[in-house]
Formats: sequence, structure tokens, C-alpha cells
Amino acid sequence: MYLGPPPRSSLFLALLFSGPLFADDLFLDNQPLPQVLTATRLKQSAAAVPGSMTVIDSELIKASGARDIAELLRLVPGMMVGYTTGNQAAVNYHGTNASDARRMQVLIDGRSVYRAGLATVDWSDIPVAMEDIERIEVFRGPNTVSYGANALMAVVNILTRSPANSQGTRIKVTRGERGINDYYASQGIGWETGDLRLSVSGQQDDGFDSNALGTDRRDSRRLNRFSLAVSQTLNQQQSIDWQFSAKEGSNQRPYTYKPVFSGITEGGTNSDVTAKDYAGSLRWNFDFSPEHSLYIQGSAQQWDRRQLWKACDAKVSFSPELTQLWQLNSNYAEQLSRHMEAYSQDAAPPGSAAEQALATQVLEQWKSGGKDSVCGTIDQSTRESRYDLELQDTLSLTDSLRLVSGMNYRYDRADSDTYFNGTLDDNTWRLFGHLEWRANEHWLLQGGAMFENTHLSGNSLTPRIAVNYLINPRHGLRAVYSEAIRSPDMFENNVNWSYRVTNLDSPAYGQNSGQYFVKTRGPGDLDQELMRSRELGYNGFFTDIGLNVDVKLFYDEVTEMISEPLRNNQYIASNTNRSRFTGIETQLDWRVSAADRLRLTYAYVDASATNPLDQQQTARNSGSAGWLREWGQGWSSALFYYGNDALNQYRFERVDMRVAKRIALGKANLELAGMLQQRLDNQPTTWADNNYDHRHVLYFSAELEF
Repeated sequence: MYLGPPPRSSLFLALLFSGPLFADDLFLDNQPLPQVLTATRLKQSAAAVPGSMTVIDSELIKASGARDIAELLRLVPGMMVGYTTGNQAAVNYHGTNASDARRMQVLIDGRSVYRAGLATVDWSDIPVAMEDIERIEVFRGPNTVSYGANALMAVVNILTRSPANSQGTRIKVTRGERGINDYYASQGIGWETGDLRLSVSGQQDDGFDSNALGTDRRDSRRLNRFSLAVSQTLNQQQSIDWQFSAKEGSNQRPYTYKPVFSGITEGGTNSDVTAKDYAGSLRWNFDFSPEHSLYIQGSAQQWDRRQLWKACDAKVSFSPELTQLWQLNSNYAEQLSRHMEAYSQDAAPPGSAAEQALATQVLEQWKSGGKDSVCGTIDQSTRESRYDLELQDTLSLTDSLRLVSGMNYRYDRADSDTYFNGTLDDNTWRLFGHLEWRANEHWLLQGGAMFENTHLSGNSLTPRIAVNYLINPRHGLRAVYSEAIRSPDMFENNVNWSYRVTNLDSPAYGQNSGQYFVKTRGPGDLDQELMRSRELGYNGFFTDIGLNVDVKLFYDEVTEMISEPLRNNQYIASNTNRSRFTGIETQLDWRVSAADRLRLTYAYVDASATNPLDQQQTARNSGSAGWLREWGQGWSSALFYYGNDALNQYRFERVDMRVAKRIALGKANLELAGMLQQRLDNQPTTWADNNYDHRHVLYFSAELEF
């Protein structure tokens, strides 16, 4: 289905300069302007933001019926939501080749959950329940200025409900097709100077049904979460917020290991991942006056991934001589290994004297039992830790001048015998500032910068400058120029990838364990990726008809890109790639009446890249449409459409419908809801191996509040 051409600017100009727009009551009425925080760390109206914002509020979250944060992001124009497997979402703004969110910062209440070690965000494993989310603010564009490296293309800030707004008891269960089995329970209590929310939740489903060959797709998931949030007032000027969360679960993984040597059976069963995550944060707030505030926040996180699997290959794969040959010339060693049987009938392939000498020894080993299959255990487990300390000061210097500034220190550590041959760590220091100057009632000038020093990647300074022309407080035009960087992650730049196989079923060269001959080393000298972004936009809030409109024209260039897939024995990282994104995005949110709400998004993204893989993850046309309706007597419904014309060459179109009934039970409230998702296309999801046996799924939920 074609989603249509970019919206015509004449429509918005007609709305913009229509008579009612300049009525005095738009300047003087007491209705508060909706505000966002994520763009600059200052509370601002949408018309005053130096960029494009999308807010997914609690009403949309509930009406969507979504079980995962990644699915909610389909409501964001320009967001490309795909899947590598059923339990691994791949979400990127505007695209690029990375199957993980390497170029997007993801926060929970301002705390980053981006894993710097392996360059990823585990969307299904984020330790926050959907029911605990108040709203999601998405800054659509580069924002290194406010959040440092990795906020290259967008920032997703997941804001949870405050304990003060979580009083009482909530219990919810969800059951449905495809093995859907979720639960949620929370208890909120308050006292004279504070509030507390405790919640437990869990999810389970079977993932996709079949792969491209029609066999079962091994990608189910199971997880349980725990969350505790406390807010405590100390005095009129000070308060403390602290949180603790934990998650445990398991994600199935398809067995993808292929023996290097011909004639060897795979021998594997599964490579499933057992995950345990922990996170804690403490924030001390100081409100000195309405014009001056400060906070100090510390956080600690740990991601534990245990992954053990069985692999079989030829005995010669543990040969010390083959390992030396790989280190001497990996291409020569791979050529020899792939055609070992043929070379064993003749002679070693042409090469240097040292290469041929080692190859001759390896061929002799092959002929004297080296072709026999041996099996053992591979431990691909990883542990990542992060400690973060941040200080931020917000000051109104005058009625027209505001400044937010601060500093941040972060320590990251990754432990993996497979990926790093032990431990690798990194230290990051940041200084940031953003200045907002209201020159008069119409002109708003903003500028900011972030200086960052990373031990593994060096220094960077990224600026942003924006001019907003406020036609009135609810309508604004904007012009923005910004630069952003992305530091190479530990994996990309410093990987030391090799497999140690233990518990061999037969000894290999006198040992019951051995080091696989293939080794991959990162270059160690990768530069930072650089993005230059230009944006023109308009944001308007038509109070008389309840309509909010945002339009964005963009021209973004990313240079020094690291586009190579993260694969053993085929990973040659470089900064030789670049991409360009141009196009238009728009979103419309219209509260037609007290009972009806309409929401539309559309993105036209024209992408070009030196690496063809960087274009495959960009849909030229994508969008969503939603209608929320309150029917009365406790009945409500929501209808959503999501579509893109080609993400990794596969079209995606789906209609979701949710119908709910609220029932009063004395002082308690019960909501019963049914959710139907219907695919309109008949194609795999993102990759050829992601298939469902049926184009629809149905699930139901019951939620009790008292």
C-alpha cells in the first residue's frame, strides 16, 4: 500500500495564517502549554524546542495494546522498527545497517541503557514494565549536545510514573495466541513526606513460527522483572528519588554455527541466552528558588548474559600450526581450511615460504586424523557494568535568559573471554551546556555544546545552534544546525574475538580443551562517526480545535561511518563509509471531541549510502494512523494502522484493534480488553527467517485496580 506523497506545505500555511490564530486569547489564556524535557534538559513547549519531538503519552500506550517498547516506537515518524528474531527488535531512526541501536541513545528516566561493550540495546530485556511508563519522549534528530556520544540520530527517553501517581493496587494478566502469557502487579503507598511504588511483571511468548525453510523458528522468550521506586521530601528545598530494578529471563537463539571444514556434522542443540540485569539510581534534588535548581544523580547497572552451546568441527581446527598460519595471513588460512580435502591430494596453495611451510604441516595433520570430528562446549557469556555520576544546574539568569549546564563521569566495563579475551574498560568525562535567549516575544535563540573525553576514543566537541520564530506561544517555526558524533564501541574498535572450546569429546593434540584457530582483532584506531544535520520545521497547537501539528524538513549527512557487520573472521572495520538522509516528516494529533482522538504520522526518507547495506534498513515511505474512541458506559476502542513500503526489501502493513470495557466494582475498577493484530501483507518481517503461520494474533487482558 502506497502511503502517499509528502504533505503539501500550502495546507499548513493556510492553517498558520488563518484569522483565529492571532486572537489575543491565544497569548493571554491560562491553559498551560504542554512541555517536554528531553530535547535540551530544559522544560520547553513543543514550539520552542530546537528540533523535532514525538511524545507517546499514557493514553496512547494503553490504547495501542503494545506489549513492547519497540512496538510503541512505530508511532514515531521516521522510526524503522524491525526484528532480527522474535525476541530481538532492531530499532533505528531513519535506518543504517546496524541491526542494533548503535546510533541512538535510549534512556530510562535519564539513565542510559545503551550497552557500550557490545553496541546494542536489548529492547525486549529493558527492565521496565509497560504499565509503569508514564510517557516516552523521542527527540528525532542528533542530540550529542545534551546526551553525549551515541545520541547520533535520535534519543528515546522512557519516563516512568512517579510513585505519587501510582497509589493503590493494580493487577493485570494477559493471555493469547503465539504463547503470549504476561502478568503485572503493583502496589503504591504514601506517607507524609514520601511515596513508594513496588511492581513485579513478566512476559512470555513463542516468537516467530517458522524460518525461510519452513522449520520451527527458535526465538521464544521468558522474563520476570522487579521494580522499586521511592520519592522522599527532605525539606522545602530538597528531595531524593531512588530506584532499583532487576530482570531475569531467557531468550532462545537459533543455532547458526556452521563448521568450517567440510564433512563435519553441526552437532549443536541450542545457543540460548540466560539474562540477568540489575540497575539502581539515586538522585538528590535541590530547588533553591523558582529560578535555580540543581541535582546530583548516581547510578549503577549490570548486564549479565550467559550463553553456552555445543559445536563440532574437525580436530585440525585446534592445530597450533593452523592458528599461527591464521595470525600470519588470515585469508591464506581460510582458503586452505575451506578446501583442505582438495589441497591434501596435491600441495599447499601458493604463498610465502613461511605460509607454505605451516600449510604443509597442517595438511599432514589433516591426513593423519585431523579430519575427524570433535565436539565441545563454547562459552560466549558476557558481563557489562556501568557506573555513572552526573551533576546538572538549571538557572534562569533573567526573565529572558536560561542556562542549563553540568558534568558527567561514566565508567564502562565489559567482561568476556570470547569477545575481549578477558576484560576491557573505558572512562568518559563530559561537560555540557545549553543557553536559551528570548530576544523578544517572537524570536528565540538557542545554542549548546558538549565536550567529551573518552579514554578509548579521544576528545570531541559537538555544537548546536537553533533559531525559533514564535508566531505566538503555541506556534513556532524553527531552523536548526547541529553536529553529533558516535564513538566506536568497545566491540568495534577493540574486539579480541576467539573461541575456547572445553570438554572436548576426544583429545585434540594432547588437550581436552583447545583454542579455535580463527581470531578476530579490532583495528584499535577507528575514528568517531560524525553527523551534520540541517532542519527546518514548524510546530503548532490549535487550541480551538484541539489539533497539534509538527512538520520537519531534514538534510542529514553521516561521515566516517563504521558499517561492517560484527562477525568473526569477516570483520574488517573502517571509517570509509558515509550516508545521506533527506526528506520530510509530519505528525498530527487531533482531539476531535471529548470522545474522539485522531493521530497520523508520515515520513518520506530518501537515503543514499556508499555501503548498500546502509540503505536496506530504510523505508522510503512509512507511517501510522490511529483513532481512539470513548463510546460511553465504560466502552472504548482504538484502531491503528502501521506501514512501510520496504524495510530490508520486505513490506510491512498491519492493523491493530483494541476493544475494552471498564466495570466499576464498588471502590475497585476492572477493565477487560481484547486485542487483534492483522497483517495486511504476506511477507516475512524484516528477514526471510521471520515468519508467522497465521497473519493474525489475538490476545486478551484483565486489569483490576483498587
